Amino acid sequence: MKSPPDSYKRRRFPPQIIAHAVWLYRRFYLSFREVEEMLLQRGTDVSHETVRRWVIKFGPVIA
Repeated sequence: MKSPPDSYKRRRFPPQIIAHAVWLYRRFYLSFREVEEMLLQRGTDVSHETVRRWVIKFGPVIA
């Protein structure tokens, strides 16, 4: 298994969860709170503010 990129180092959550949260937000045009609730239903307790920071740092730039 490949190691995660350096940008994912020192994160509390695994890169797969971060990528999934960003994908949910970008793909389905959900709010940060809706992504928070979806992750909570799957057992991951994360705040909407954390999701917002992930989207800013790891989300693709859309012009």
